Amino acid sequence: MTAEWFQGTAAEDATPVEIDTSVAHPARVYDYWLGGKDNYPADRAAGEAAATANPAILTGVRANRRFLRRAVHYLADQAGVRQFLDIGTGLPSVNNTHQVAQSIAPDSRVVYVDNDPVVLAHARALLTSSAPGETAYISADARDVDLILTEAARTLDFSRPVAILALMVLQYIPDSDDPHSIVSRLLGAVPSGSYFAESDTARDIDTSTVREATRRLNERMPTNLNLRSRDEIARFYQSLELLEPGLVPLNRWRPDPEDLALTQDLPTYCGIGRKP
Repeated sequence: MTAEWFQGTAAEDATPVEIDTSVAHPARVYDYWLGGKDNYPADRAAGEAAATANPAILTGVRANRRFLRRAVHYLADQAGVRQFLDIGTGLPSVNNTHQVAQSIAPDSRVVYVDNDPVVLAHARALLTSSAPGETAYISADARDVDLILTEAARTLDFSRPVAILALMVLQYIPDSDDPHSIVSRLLGAVPSGSYFAESDTARDIDTSTVREATRRLNERMPTNLNLRSRDEIARFYQSLELLEPGLVPLNRWRPDPEDLALTQDLPTYCGIGRKP
């Protein structure tokens, strides 16, 4: 498999890509939940079916975007990270990784990775970088670790700390493809002082509701969502030093004062770990 790689304004000359609108795709369903316009009837049908079974999905996807902002802000500001590898980035929205990082450190370098052709078609929107920094986009599957690392090395210096982001993406990799090994290989390529930020849907919070919403979603998508428990998700961090407050539901990771206080935890886990 080959990767399509864009940097700066190179995406303007990219060959148009074919988009299959007859089936739902996670990035486009997520866009629908966020109120975006880059989705199709199949995506809206899948998103609506799942949200009907679990209305908390809408709160959860917005909370995940806020976690992205808080995580990148922490990494760029307090941790001093200047390089980001964002895997499963999805469609452009507010507070994209490069926007948050470069608002703090204009020289930040960001590489986005996704395999949805709609995201590819919108690559130019992701690649508006501040002058001292750089952004690049790789069209690749999250399982293609060697490919990702090879292409990302065009922009990132893997001898210096890198923050790897995998928000709501590992849940689409089945156990048969060993997602824990994928994370280990990614972390093995970055030096001490690097970070890993992750979020995924939980199967041990509000279990019956989440299971039904997942069933409805999986009926409509060729890429299925795989629910995992806290212990299973915690394995992604087994070689890392977890930052406080640890691996927690999205609504409990350093919430902002303006965030709504929820009466029930969102059925998701998130956290940030540092490579010692």
